[in-house]
Amino acid sequence: MRHALSVDVEDWFQVGAFEKVIDKRDWDSLEARVERNTDAVLALFGESGVKATFFTLGWVAERYPALIRRIVDAGHEVASHGWDHDRVFTMDPATFRADLARARKTLEDAGGVAVTGYRAPSFSIDKRTPWAHVELAEAGYTYSSSVAPLKHDHYGWPEAPRYAFRPLPDSDLIEVPVTVAELAGRKMATGGGFFRLFPGALTDFAVRQVAGEGQPAVFYFHPWEIDPGQPRVTNAPVRSKLRHYSRLGAMAGKLRTLIGRHDWGRMDAVVAEARRGLA
Repeated sequence: MRHALSVDVEDWFQVGAFEKVIDKRDWDSLEARVERNTDAVLALFGESGVKATFFTLGWVAERYPALIRRIVDAGHEVASHGWDHDRVFTMDPATFRADLARARKTLEDAGGVAVTGYRAPSFSIDKRTPWAHVELAEAGYTYSSSVAPLKHDHYGWPEAPRYAFRPLPDSDLIEVPVTVAELAGRKMATGGGFFRLFPGALTDFAVRQVAGEGQPAVFYFHPWEIDPGQPRVTNAPVRSKLRHYSRLGAMAGKLRTLIGRHDWGRMDAVVAEARRGLA
């Protein structure tokens, strides 16, 4: 079973945890670390011989087009993470449409390849956005990985299917939710900060659990999560700081272990398999 390995490319100051304490107008004045951190991720993947999908902000691609080209040249997929990390449920359909178009054009111009995949910032496609999949389909996207099928204080759509599904009856668009573990009747997130904060055995269990059901896992993390030297935001809520900064130094090692235990590939390859299963 080949599983999907993905990276949400954003800088340390662009995360949802800090959106209320860092003004977007100040982003260009802050220390940028996304290029060096993403290059470190590329090196880690190169050591392991795996390919992945990089869901990248258009804002990042506009400032670091050579980085997008390096991702492509290394054999990875470039997909969209929207323009500047606005959550989908904060937009209306017209605003979302414009965000999709702006990000996609910038990514395609930088990478020289077609962008067909999308991941909403903070998995913000849920029951509040019944129009989002329609907009993605009309824009020509072939897949989305924007749903977290669980309840979380910042996001989540617990009623959504756990595995790949067609959100629209008249479209080939496929939604591929991120992997959650089912343990003692509860759904537990396994990627990003959850992977970093909890024992790696939980994510390993989730991958094996979904594979046992004949389904691929979808794992994600962020480049800033392997950067323990990043600046500290002192005026953020304590809970946000604990989530963001804890165990950054352990992340790279945990990633190498997880990558070595399973067969990983790009989202588009996993989606192609899922499409055949849904036919």
